[in-house]
Parts: sequence; structure tokens; C-alpha cells
Amino acid sequence: MMRSMFSGVSGLRTHQTRMDVIGNNIANVNTVAFKSGRVTFQEVFNQTLSGASAPDATTGRGGTNPMQVGLGIGIGTIDTITTRGSIERTDNPTDLSIEGDGFFIVRGGSSDTFRFTRAGNFGIDKHGNLVTGNGMNVYGWQAYEREADGTYTFDTENPIEPINLFSDSHNGNKRMIAARATTSAVFVGNLDSATPIWVPEDPSGDEEDEVDRSKMIFTVPVTVYDSLGNDYKINIEFKKTSAGGGVSTWEWEIPSVGNVTSSATGSISFDSKGQVIGKDDEDNEDVFPEIEITPDDSVGSEPIEIKLDFSGLTMYSGDSSVKPISVDGYSTGSLVTFSIGSDGIITGIYSNGQQQPLGLIALASFENPAGLQKVGNNMYLPTTNSGDFTKAVRAGMGSVGTLNPGTLEMSNVDLSREFSDMIITQRGFQANSRIITTSDEMLQELVNLKR
Repeated sequence: MMRSMFSGVSGLRTHQTRMDVIGNNIANVNTVAFKSGRVTFQEVFNQTLSGASAPDATTGRGGTNPMQVGLGIGIGTIDTITTRGSIERTDNPTDLSIEGDGFFIVRGGSSDTFRFTRAGNFGIDKHGNLVTGNGMNVYGWQAYEREADGTYTFDTENPIEPINLFSDSHNGNKRMIAARATTSAVFVGNLDSATPIWVPEDPSGDEEDEVDRSKMIFTVPVTVYDSLGNDYKINIEFKKTSAGGGVSTWEWEIPSVGNVTSSATGSISFDSKGQVIGKDDEDNEDVFPEIEITPDDSVGSEPIEIKLDFSGLTMYSGDSSVKPISVDGYSTGSLVTFSIGSDGIITGIYSNGQQQPLGLIALASFENPAGLQKVGNNMYLPTTNSGDFTKAVRAGMGSVGTLNPGTLEMSNVDLSREFSDMIITQRGFQANSRIITTSDEMLQELVNLKR
């Protein structure tokens, strides 16, 4: 039997496999984050008819090359092309793409193995779990600590866990954000230096001694919160009580109002340049007084302890304009929406205007991403040649890229290349079929010799 026929058969088989891969690439041209495949061929074993011989310097005879007949073609590799696909903007808050290397970490349950994907078309189920389209949990971290400057720190050395936007064992119910009592209030603005000096009321009640005291008091409204989230509108009343020797003194008072009891009073002095005396001394109790406001017992909250900051006040000739620029504390709020940052932090936005982390999405990296095994549903599993999954990292750290919220990674299939490869593969298959038919005709002629 002619060797060429078997070579043709091997050519048909390999080109058929290549066509299968091309067909799968084209079929997945619109699959989220699909990575195309590529087939490369290699020759198979060659039959040596005669070996090589070396030149002979004595006789002057030259060397000869080996004579070999190839026995066909085989599949060399079926590679996964891991280049990044283009980005499609969806503006869906749970859609994510990765700018660079890395994979999302997902799992179908506590008994399942970790799987990895580049497809970030996630959603939220009715229990608040961040899940893939086929219901697998997206993993990351949920425990965090609030720093003094208001930022949040996640301990990425902790084990990863399924991300839930509604509740978790570390933070409890995340649909609500607990109230926070007011602890500080910072004021800025001007107190009019032309304000008349405060004149106490005349106990005799003589009308001729009466003056317009409303012009002597400047009132600053402030809203504060107790530990239960109840808000109270209080007033700080400023009165100029003395001036002389280059120093002007103002007294302030927070009167009791409604269901709030207050006896907070104090004074603040200005120099001849209109600056607060002692504004650079944080231990100055006149400039940085600590006060206590007590809600009614029927409310059931703790007293509100607040540190005031008057260091930003001035006393010039001009309208009084003191106002609070920073008052902490807030009431309870319910989760309204959320956003995902490029660092993977999911931030909840609440009805009281506050924000709070809901979780941090984890990513995985591999030494050889092309060595991962495709297992369907846009998922991959590690193999002995891809490297092991040892530790999750946050986006933008190490070798993984950052996240691009509101976008999806498209397939990296190049249709123009696939169609070109399809034509070449078709012609290769056709040529190999001609080898078989031609070999068959030659065998027929051989049989016809006996007639």
C-alpha cells in the first residue's frame, strides 16, 4: 500500500481538526471574554531510506545527506490565544472587565472547586450574592477596618469568601447603615467687628433704657445627631461682650430648645488684626471647647458630646457670616445603590448620603494563562502547566490589572483572520484529498498490469 495514501489521510484528519477550531472561534465571536484557539501542524515520523555519510578526505569522496520519506502530518499544538479582547461599554454597575492580566475567582458552592474567568457579566441574586450568569458566587473579601482619616482597609491576607452586598458575618446587615452621633463641628466665617457690645436687659423694665438686642446677637443654626440617629436643630448665639486694649471678646451660648437640654457657654477673643487668639493651640479650651447636649429621657439616647472648632473665625468689619463647614454624625440610612471602583471595592451609597464598603473583589493570576484548561461557561481550571492558584490579590496589585466598571471584555476572535484561515484550511483539505484519489488511481494502474 502506498505511503502517500496514509499521508493524505493524516492531512485530512489534521485539517478537519483545524477547521473544527476555526468553526468554534467564529461561533464564539460574540462570547464575552472568549479566547480564540489556534492549531499548528508538525510532521510525524520520517522513514529513513539511507543515512548520511561523511566526506572522505583520503579518497576525496564527498558526503551524502540522509534520504527520508515523511509519513504524514500531525497536530503540533492547539493553543489558546490569551490576548485581551476589545472593551464594550454597557454601563451596567455589575459588569466588569480587567485592564491587564488576571482572572475573577468564582465557585459554585462550598464543596466545589475554584474556577476562574475573564467574563465579568455579573449580577445580584435575591439574597444579595454577587454571582455569574450561571449562579456561581464571585469571591473576595468583606471584613474591613475604618481608619481615622475615614478611609477603609481590607486585610487581603484573610481567606476569600463569597461576596454578598446585603449582609455578611463581619458587618451584619449592610442594607442599613447605623447612625453615628455628632462628635465634632468646625466653624468658619466672620463676626462683624462693628456689632454693638451686648447690653443686658434692664431689670427695672424702663422702656427708655430698652435697646434693640436682636442686632447684638448673631445666631448660627447647626444640626447634630444622637447615637440613635435622631437629629436636633440647635443654635449657637454669639454676643460681643467687651472690646479694649486691642482685644475683643465674644461670648457664645447654646440655649436649650425643644427636647434638648444644653448649658453650653464659652467665650472667644480676637486680637487687633481680627484673628482668634490661641487658634494654633489645640489645647485652648476657648477655641476648641468640648460641650455636652442632652436629649430628653424619652428619646433613649446617650448625651451628645461634641468638640467645637472656632479657630477658623475672623472679626473684621463686615457682615457676620459664621457657619458650620464640617459637622460629623448622621442618621440611619438604607442602601440605595452601589458602585465598583477600579480597585475592586464595592461601595454602597445610602439614603442619608453616607457611603460604606460592601466588599472587595479578588483576582487571581497564573504564570502561564495559556496553560489553563477550558471547562465551559467561560470558565478555566488550573493545570500542571498553568501554575497553581496560591493566593488571591486585589485589583491593581502585583501582576494583575485594574478593573473597568460598566464594561465587558469582548471576544478576541479576529474574523478576517479566521476567514483567511478557513480558506487556507479548505484548500489544504482539498489538496490532501487529491493525494488519496491520485494514489488510488496509481494503485489501480498497478492492478491493471495483470490483465
